[in-house]
Amino acid sequence: MSDPETPFRLVVNADVAGQRTDRALADAIGTVSRSRVKALIESGHLTRNDETRTEPSDILREGMVLLLTFPTPTPARPEAENLPLNILYEDRDLIVLDKQAGLVTHPAPGNETGTLVNALLGHCKEGFEGIGGEKRPGIVHRLDKDTSGLMVVAKTSLAHNALSEAFAARDIDRAYLALAWGLLPASGEFDGSIGRDKKDRKRMAVVAGGGKVALTRFRTLESIHASVSLIECRLATGRTHQIRVHLAHAGHPLIGDPVYLRRIPAAARGLPQDAKEAALDFPRQALHAARLGFVHPRTGETLSFETPPPEDFKALKSRLIG
Repeated sequence: MSDPETPFRLVVNADVAGQRTDRALADAIGTVSRSRVKALIESGHLTRNDETRTEPSDILREGMVLLLTFPTPTPARPEAENLPLNILYEDRDLIVLDKQAGLVTHPAPGNETGTLVNALLGHCKEGFEGIGGEKRPGIVHRLDKDTSGLMVVAKTSLAHNALSEAFAARDIDRAYLALAWGLLPASGEFDGSIGRDKKDRKRMAVVAGGGKVALTRFRTLESIHASVSLIECRLATGRTHQIRVHLAHAGHPLIGDPVYLRRIPAAARGLPQDAKEAALDFPRQALHAARLGFVHPRTGETLSFETPPPEDFKALKSRLIG
């Protein structure tokens, strides 16, 4: 392992000879992605036998001496803001937080300020070691704006790379609580591939071809008036809007979903009037990331976190029960 802020020196031995330069360096460093190494080489940050080299695909020979330098991280472009965060755990490498519903993760057109990234920059100030050449938080997974719950954010390149790989390998324990319309079986799974909706590019959909494989497992925790199900969902994959799309496709959209709930569901007829009004007036998808577990990228310790749903979710459930 190497601190990605300091130059990295590699003397090519027989085991490394014959490899591409970018691959050999990325493997030797261990905490920096190959794409990042490639970008650094192309930007002139590599010398080979004291001569600058800019071709990542150069084949190495035994005895060569490589020196890869890392530019000083530049300030992140989003502005730091003093916004409230519910942080459950923090150390040198990462932050685990309980994101409130309504908080956008990344600045984007229409949401340039007031995002989770702005809040993290305000909280950590100079606490980020530099990810991709910037002092910024490493967002390794996202929650939709109106989904509440647990997120982990990287503060170092080591954590960013390791957590990204863990999410890609599905080596993360994640569970969500959801209130869905209709009566679902005790347990089951949805395995439809997900891609862009051809009729509405702002929506995702279960598609017959061209989508990405997606698998959601669920179990029913409680049935309310045989019209609403409180379920726990576990993701085997992490596609955009996955839980929302799978449940809507199965005829059990989430209560309050502004994108995938297009009409009053038939199941609403089974609710008492007050419960029906509460469900139909709920202003967001009733979805909460309740559990998150992973292996700490530096210590190897297994970390596990659980958080209850927020007050609006609990109040909705209480009114549904009556």
